[in-house]
Parts: sequence; C-alpha cells; structure tokens
Amino acid sequence: MEAVKSTPEKERSYVGSKEILYYGVANAGQVFGYNMITAYISIFFTIVFGINPAIVSLMFFIVGIWDTVNDPLMGSIIDKTRTRFGKLRPYLLFVPVPLGIAIIMLFSGPYLLHGAQEWMKVVYMIVTYVVWEFFYTIGDVPFWGMSAAISPNPADRRRAIQSARIISSVVGGLSTLALSVLMDLSKNNIIGLSLQSVYMIMGIIAGVGGMALFSLAGLKTRERVVQSVKEPKLSDSFKYLFSNKPLLLIIVSNLLGTISSVANVFGGYYYLTVLGFSSLSLAAGIPGLISGFLIYAFIPKIQKYLNNRQIVILNRIVRAGIITGSFFIGLNYYDKAAVIVPLMAAQSFFVAALDSVNMVVPTQMIGETVDYMEWKTGVRNEGMAFSVLTFVGKFTGSMSTAIATALMPLLGFVVQDDVIIKQEHTDFWLWAFFTIIPAVTGLLQIIPYFFYDLVGDKLKNIEKELRASREATEEEVTEGVVLKEA
Repeated sequence: MEAVKSTPEKERSYVGSKEILYYGVANAGQVFGYNMITAYISIFFTIVFGINPAIVSLMFFIVGIWDTVNDPLMGSIIDKTRTRFGKLRPYLLFVPVPLGIAIIMLFSGPYLLHGAQEWMKVVYMIVTYVVWEFFYTIGDVPFWGMSAAISPNPADRRRAIQSARIISSVVGGLSTLALSVLMDLSKNNIIGLSLQSVYMIMGIIAGVGGMALFSLAGLKTRERVVQSVKEPKLSDSFKYLFSNKPLLLIIVSNLLGTISSVANVFGGYYYLTVLGFSSLSLAAGIPGLISGFLIYAFIPKIQKYLNNRQIVILNRIVRAGIITGSFFIGLNYYDKAAVIVPLMAAQSFFVAALDSVNMVVPTQMIGETVDYMEWKTGVRNEGMAFSVLTFVGKFTGSMSTAIATALMPLLGFVVQDDVIIKQEHTDFWLWAFFTIIPAVTGLLQIIPYFFYDLVGDKLKNIEKELRASREATEEEVTEGVVLKEA
C-alpha cells in the first residue's frame, strides 16, 4: 500500500487525472452489466425465460434477506485484509474474470434451456443469479471502499466519485439503451434474433467488454489512506458498524427508499406493454443525460451554500414534487405516447440532475463516516461501511423487484404461453407505480437525516484532528513493514 506524507488536504491533491479517469471507466464497465440486471431482470425472467412471477418474486425476496448477512460479512473480511497491495485492491484484481463468466451464464439461460421444463429453469435462474450476486459483492464493496481510501483529501474523493458516476452514466447506460432497442427490433421481427438471443449477446458483451474495463480498478488505482498494522477482529467490524450512528442513519434512509425503487421495474413494463416500445424510454431520457452530466460540475458550488444533509433532504422533496406533477398531467393520457414521451422528457431533465447529485453526495457522506470511525476508534472500516452501500443497493433492488413482480398479477398483468394478458385497469396502475406512488413513498427517506449531525464544524474538526493523527499511523505502518521484512 502506498503511504503519503501528512500535509493539509486543501493544499495538496494526491491523485492524478489519469487515475481518476481509470476509476470512472472501471465503474462504467461494472455498471454496464449491472444496469441490464436492475432494469430488465424481472422482464427477463418472466417474459423471456418464462418463469412464474410468484417464483421469481420469492427468489428476489430470499436473496434480499441473504444480502443482510452476506454483504456485511464480506465487508468485515475486507477490513481484516492486509497485503502489500492494500486491503481493497487484491479483490479488484481477482474478481473481473469470475464476475464476467457469471453475467454471461445468467443471460444465456433462456437460450441454453429453450424448451426445458420450468423446474429446470427455476434451478438455473437461482444458481446463476446467486453466483452473479456473490461475485458482484466481492467487486462492488472494495470498489466503493476505494473512493474513501484513494486519498485523505476530501476533494480527491469527490473527484473520484464524480468520475465514477459521470462515466458510468454515459458508458454504463449504453447497455440499457442497446438492450431496449434490440428488444423492440426483435419484438417487431425487424431483426432475425429472438429475445433469448438478444439477451445472450448483451450478456456476452457485458461479461467480456464490461469486465475488461472493470479490471482497471485493480490495475490502475492505489490506496493512499494508511491502515493500522493490527488487523481488526471479525466481531470488531460489526461492533464498529453499530457504533457508527451517522452510517446507520444513512442505511435506514436508503432502506426506506425500497418502495420508491419499484419505479425502475414498473417503468420497464410500462414502456414495453402500455406505450408499446421499450426504446421510447430512451427518447424520454435524452434530456436527462444532458442535465445529469452537466450538474456534476455544480456540486462543489452547491456544497458551498448547503451542507450534505440539507442537499439530500431538499433533493428528495423537489424530486417528489416534480414526479407527482407529471402523474397528474399525464393522468388522462398515460397510454398516449405522443403526450407521455415529451412529458417524461421534461421530467427527466430535472429529475436526472437531482439523481446525479444524489449519486455523489451520499457516497461522499459514507466516506465521511469512515473518517468518523477512524477519529473515534483509530480504525478505518471502508469494507464494512461500503458493504452497506452495496448491500442497501442490492437489497432495495431485490426487494423492489420482488414487490413489483409479485404485484403484476394483482394488477391484472399475466403472461400465458408467451402472450401478455392485461385487464382494463392494468395500464393505469402501471402508470401510478411508475410515477406518483414511488415518488411519494420516497419522502420517507428524509426522516433519518433530521438526526444526522456529521456536518459543519463537527466534520471540519474531525478532519483537522485526523490530519494530525495520520502521521503517527504512517510511522507505525512503516515500522511494521520494516519488522516484517527483517
């Protein structure tokens, strides 16, 4: 691991532009496959693979529960790791190959098991999804942990997080763009590929190309915040987690956003079955690509006037107001593409900008909770802290997909022999669950932030004291390395 000399962070940047770029490109490679899974996995398993929605929903529910154990356990293992490469990089060097294979196998199921009995499909679905999810955890936890370990300078960390979010929103978003277009072309017999083949091809691209990019995280980034020589006990990692009040408040807030995440799942069904073309979501999202990209440059300026807690709270309130307005404007036209697509484009312009801010600020806040625990205990717990970020993301994704998939039959949406059957009220409920219902329930997320106090002078004082204490830690690490070599 590369150590640095103690210098006031505001006076020195430790990370070069190339490394920041590599970090962002690596996230784009990882997100390329992840976006396909989060956006289209319910449609993939139910419509393309032909598995009963109740079984699919149950699997997502069980996997979500398993994540509550799996991810923190992985985080604690990372925090115990001590190697000459650091504690995060070894996992980033290892994981791209098995994760790539897992993605390919997951999306090849309908092609490989075409015409097979449903129980065989169910077994294949469970095994491949769980294996993918396992290796994704091994990669994602240390990747985001690196955003806090890459530099002791908060400005460097923000640059790394922004790079990861910006590049992944562009390059990583290409997967859902390509998949939605190919789905429409296949559905309308414009290309000679079945939906099964479309998903398998996209899985291969994500597994090979995406993971080649993701490997840059291990090859081209470095850890610069020194760790204590002493390895924490496994039990200590969990103890630190429950002693970290600011982190726990962020966790609770994100968990309260589970219901709001169903919008992503219902959006896929809505565009495909109500408006008739999955790729219409792309046209609606173009303004958001522009505003979401541009807003990153203004985040430092926003943080000069508002602290991170205020940004998160205001973000959620404004977001809910905009989407609620869209629901009522489109209430009588939700099946009219000529009205809905321009409406969603206008909504996208504002909401995407808010979402971009929300992708940077809370991640930066988790890095601050790692500093908080270092200040409080002398031990950094990037693994445990960022395993929570991964866990919450996967848990809310699994639970929202489980909830949405389970609700589909109740809303009158049924697939029989590859034919979609809907009742008269189904389209309305798809519109509501795509817009107003998740937007309003998302307001629950702001409640924990009223109790979050790691801001202002308290945070500044912690950062100041850490600068003084890290020099002593560096000397301890240096002495430990010399003793081991001797």
